[in-house]
Amino acid sequence: MINFLIKTILIMVAVLLSCISCSDEVIQPLEKNEAYRFKVPSYFPEMTFDQSANPVTTNGVELGRNLFYEGRLSRNNTISCGFCHIQENAFTHHGHTVSHGVDDRIGIRNAPPIQNMAFLKRYMWDGVIHNLNEQPIIPMTDVNEMDSSMPEAISKIKDDPKYKKLFRAAYGDENVTGERVLKALSQFMASMISGGSKYDRFRQGTENMTPEESQGLGLFNQKCASCHSGALFTDESFRNTGMYYNAQFKDAGRYRVTLDQNDWMKFRVPSLRNVEYTAPYMHDGRFYTLEAVLNFYTDSVEDNPNLDPQLKQNGHVGIAMTQQEKQFIIAFLKTLSDKEFISNPKFAE
Repeated sequence: MINFLIKTILIMVAVLLSCISCSDEVIQPLEKNEAYRFKVPSYFPEMTFDQSANPVTTNGVELGRNLFYEGRLSRNNTISCGFCHIQENAFTHHGHTVSHGVDDRIGIRNAPPIQNMAFLKRYMWDGVIHNLNEQPIIPMTDVNEMDSSMPEAISKIKDDPKYKKLFRAAYGDENVTGERVLKALSQFMASMISGGSKYDRFRQGTENMTPEESQGLGLFNQKCASCHSGALFTDESFRNTGMYYNAQFKDAGRYRVTLDQNDWMKFRVPSLRNVEYTAPYMHDGRFYTLEAVLNFYTDSVEDNPNLDPQLKQNGHVGIAMTQQEKQFIIAFLKTLSDKEFISNPKFAE
């Protein structure tokens, strides 16, 4: 009799654990679909994301999170957005100089981090996208990335009970459309705000920098902040920084969009937030360490007609820095690391 009771209890526990496991597979949407509450530092720029055209809601963000990690958005069901944008690496494709897609095809550009997108005016290394709602269509349809189409992706998920529930919770009915897919993905990306680094606590007066970090901040403001400016550490401009043309990828940057020779090898200035986590660096991932990036700016900038004026002053090409100054700057750059952001379960698969 005792053995029978023990077996019965074990079976009940197993069933309960099974139910818990199933319920954890998807974070259930709230019963009430509420406006998403953004947590934004006071010194951040104004949000550029148009919420009048795409109101960000709790259930819309949750739908977008599921779609972000959905492999069926790709042709062979293996590549999701999260495949190339890994949270622990500030949503970059760590270990790959350029992104890898379906059938292990190789792209031409390093996957940029996904953070603070709601405050930017342009996206991609060449700025071809101006609206975050439209950004996901590029990797979804690129032959070297997800190699799919919106109709194909919709056909794979529209009858899934999970997505029926998520779309109904977010939009009021189960209708899966391309517009809704893109808007949900952009809502999730808009929610991915990184503003909890040591630098932010310093700005807010709750933590002090070390002497090395303080010296690095001063040097950064002298030597780097003309391009990496503001709270996001980018002025979003396109600049030729004297990098050699990579014949393997045949990527001339902004020129691919405008076909204007003046835009040859100009790339969008990236944000430096979480830069400690986002190696390798540059548009083609050519540098694997921050030391290598700074060494490039002191020793390897190539003079060319399009070279940014900031890198050619008083007859000097590049940025003058001593080895000690580079170490101070790197110490400061590491204060931009937001550990909470890269471990926040709200952004996790």
